[in-house]
Amino acid sequence: MGKWDWVGRLHTAIYDRSGGRLGATLAGKPMLLLTTTGRRSQQPRKTPLLYYRDAETWVVVGSNGGQDSDPAWCQNLRADPNASVQIGREHIRVRAEFAAPAERARLWPLLEAYNAPYRAYARKTSRSIPVVLLRRDPT
Repeated sequence: MGKWDWVGRLHTAIYDRSGGRLGATLAGKPMLLLTTTGRRSQQPRKTPLLYYRDAETWVVVGSNGGQDSDPAWCQNLRADPNASVQIGREHIRVRAEFAAPAERARLWPLLEAYNAPYRAYARKTSRSIPVVLLRRDPT
């Protein structure tokens, strides 16, 4: 467990238990609560994430603070792209798609401008930081 994991757990608890009334923004940026299915446990896993809105798509970034591995939620979405998000009080079923290279190239400068730490995280690691597109599941 990383030294900042408790912050994510606290944020998740506040967001979840307040029904989205608290925790939907952090430092003026919108946050969503992503629920994935654990790839090994098959249990629901909740993660608070900063998101960027691109038309009808919620875009999240698997920066993992610039670590050399993708965050667990990314690995969970690779195993099962069906997930849900809570945005404020609204719960939405979504399907995740990892941005293809051309889409990532279009979005990355927008994401860096939106959240400056992404630039530092990208310099800190040799991996290509995943950009994940969350779209409303029509079913």
